[in-house]
Amino acid sequence: MSVVAENSEDSRLQRLQDILASGAVREAGRLLRSLAPAEIAHLLESLPPAEREITWNLVDEEHDGEILLLVTDEVRANLIRHMDPEELLAATANLDLDDLADLVQQMPSAITTQVMQALDDQRRNRLEAVLSYSEDTAGGLMNTDTVTVRPEVTLDVVLRYLRRLGDGVPGDTDKLFVVNRDDNYLGILPLSQLVTRAPEDTVAEAMSLAMQPIRADMSTSEVARRFEAHDMLSAPVVDSQGRLLGRITVDDVIDVIREEGEHQFMGHAGLSEEEDMFAPVLASTRRRALWLGINLATAFLASWVIGQFEATLSKIVALAVLMPIVASMGGIAGSQTLTLAIRGIALGQLSSKNARALLMKELAVGTLNSLIWAMVVAAIAGFWFGSSQIALLIGVAISINLISAAITGSVLPLLLERVGIDPALAGSVLLTTVTDVIGFLSFLGLATIFLL
Repeated sequence: MSVVAENSEDSRLQRLQDILASGAVREAGRLLRSLAPAEIAHLLESLPPAEREITWNLVDEEHDGEILLLVTDEVRANLIRHMDPEELLAATANLDLDDLADLVQQMPSAITTQVMQALDDQRRNRLEAVLSYSEDTAGGLMNTDTVTVRPEVTLDVVLRYLRRLGDGVPGDTDKLFVVNRDDNYLGILPLSQLVTRAPEDTVAEAMSLAMQPIRADMSTSEVARRFEAHDMLSAPVVDSQGRLLGRITVDDVIDVIREEGEHQFMGHAGLSEEEDMFAPVLASTRRRALWLGINLATAFLASWVIGQFEATLSKIVALAVLMPIVASMGGIAGSQTLTLAIRGIALGQLSSKNARALLMKELAVGTLNSLIWAMVVAAIAGFWFGSSQIALLIGVAISINLISAAITGSVLPLLLERVGIDPALAGSVLLTTVTDVIGFLSFLGLATIFLL
């Protein structure tokens, strides 16, 4: 988001809060009606609970469904709790099937039943098909509203068919999907071919076989990579037998990319990307307490290592002064490698097959950096304390820790993923433990051996 856009959002938020504080409810309603659903969603996420509830009641009901889809899961659940059943049913009325599937999964079961009963048989069957897939797969992301054509018909027939559909043509349609009589996917008919080829040409003559379909069980991360690699606006989704189930459009993929980016960013602090900034105190405390507890346990481990060298520290005070430098340098170096590795896993660029290559590269970088900064720190420490022995020891300790950090940062994410732990959540805590323990152990251990 640009600086201008950020400033605009900030000014709208400030203006809305000023209006609400003054009690000018009608003016607040006029402001909200001038905004797009995405802008309203942003404002709702930025407001404390009391102001959020007032603002939500002022939003036009026709936009409720779209706004609910745009806010985070936690904010959405909070808004749904304050809505009447009639309001919830109305909010689902005009949603696309893929959006409706996302929304009904967070609604009370009684409302979900009413939503299903309100649909005609065709839409109900299609919605059930989407709900049968996990939300982190292509099947859970797809929209079953597609326009299909047979290969043997002429383009003139296709054009007349589209004119007859009129507003029934799904939005963001940039291509038609070619299927056989059993609904098996065969290829695509781009709209550009449809309007530029001779009307008497058949679909088979104008269609393209280049686009490979997406399997319904493909992960949403892989779907996003496929869209990015091929610059696609939409893509067909098929089952294991090759039957066309629906399509995925680029707007859904953008949501996936945004959510993954937020997950990586928030994960470094042990938080969920769906966390409400103004969530209840007890709920936020409970979620964060887990990672604080884990961090405390690892901190005690590092402190225990330091405690083993109490006699050394009491005799050479300079070690206590320099000790944090060793741990800090290792932590920063390890975080750089860890971030690179987690990004590689998220983008599908890092696996066990090429992990060795990354390890060797990061090991070389760590070794080179360790030599450079070991000499810098050694020179400063030697001048500061007037001791060549201390200078040499801290230089060696930094080298050991930076090399260890490179190895840990490269290998740890893959190990965590293999045992089913999210590297974005646990990686930084465990890495810090390793670099602290190795840093303190190497520095104080060497000092005990050579200085006492």
